[in-house]
Amino acid sequence: MFTGIVRERGRVASFDNGRLVVESTLEPGIGDSVSVDGVCLTVVHVNGGTLAFDVVGETTSRVKPFGTEANLEPALRTGEPLGGHYVQGHVDAVGRVRSFDGERLVVEALPELLRYCVEKGSIAIDGVALTISALDDESFEVALVPHTLEVTTLGGKRPGDEVNLEVDVLAKYVERLLGARLST
Repeated sequence: MFTGIVRERGRVASFDNGRLVVESTLEPGIGDSVSVDGVCLTVVHVNGGTLAFDVVGETTSRVKPFGTEANLEPALRTGEPLGGHYVQGHVDAVGRVRSFDGERLVVEALPELLRYCVEKGSIAIDGVALTISALDDESFEVALVPHTLEVTTLGGKRPGDEVNLEVDVLAKYVERLLGARLST
C-alpha cells in the first residue's frame, strides 16, 4: 500500500524486454514494492543507484508507456504516518490531459472511471495523491500546489499527455457491496 506522497522523481535509464531500470536514491530491498508513476512494481535488482523491476505484459497493457522520469514512492511500512490517501498502485485506467494552466490540471477519463469520482474525493495521478476540485461527465480537475509541481512529474504535463489513474479503492468496495446486497 502507498500514500501517494511521492518521495522522488527517478530517471528511467532503460526499459527493454520487460525490465525497467530507474535511477533512484531510494534504498528498498529485493522483493520490496515501489510505486513507479502509480504502478506497484517489485524490486528485482538494486545496483549502485538504480532499481530494476520486471514488468509483465498484463501491466504494460493497462498503463501508459514509461517516460524519461517517474514518480517514485516506496511502500508504506507499519508505523509510518499516512499523510496522503489510500493508494494501492493498481492503475484503473489511463487518462489524457485536457488542459493545464500551471495550477489546475484537467484530465479526461472514461465514464467507467468517473463514476468513482466525487468533488473533494481522492484520486491518484501517476501515483500522486490528489483531491478532485471539479468534475463533469468527461473529466475531472485537480489543483496542484507549488510543492507538488516541484517534486513530481506533474508540472511538465501538456495537453494530450497520458496519465495513470487510480480511483479511491473504498468507492469500488462500496459499489461491490451494495451491488451484492441489491441482487439478493
